[in-house]
Amino acid sequence: MKSVRLLRTKRLFLLLSNLIYIYKMFRYNFHLFIFFFSFYSLTSFSQTKLIKTEAQWEKILSPLEYYVLREKGTERPATGIYDKHYENGIYACAGCETKLFDSKDKFNSYSGWPSFDRGHQNNISEITDTSHGMKRVEVICAICNGHLGHVFDDGPKKTTGKRYCINSASLSFEAKKE
Repeated sequence: MKSVRLLRTKRLFLLLSNLIYIYKMFRYNFHLFIFFFSFYSLTSFSQTKLIKTEAQWEKILSPLEYYVLREKGTERPATGIYDKHYENGIYACAGCETKLFDSKDKFNSYSGWPSFDRGHQNNISEITDTSHGMKRVEVICAICNGHLGHVFDDGPKKTTGKRYCINSASLSFEAKKE
């Protein structure tokens, strides 16, 4: 988490430095300055959070999706629709449709939940979870803060060594067009 904050701080510093440079160059031409500022703001700032009330989430999510995404629940193993699903495409957040995982990164961990060795790093966040008397790393959607599952260090050693153990109920799937 500290490295993410440091990276964001460095990006913000770089953005401000560039804006000062551009302002000095174009201070007599206000319209060019505004154009460059709008371009930088669109490309440099992080994604916008999706904020809804719990009542709004209950209206748009199924009972199981709400239980998993909003109440940090877990579906029973081997019951999810994406556990043994190997179609080519993108797995997105069931709450906000943010792209989270690519099917090329999915593998069978024999755990009963869909497993991936990596995710779209700007779209997922990892936080410490000390519930149930254990210390684990929880994976959440970076946009809507929906609970996705947990990440463990027992994944494929040939790739990342990570196993993102994700609830099917927290995902939607969009097949890739060939």
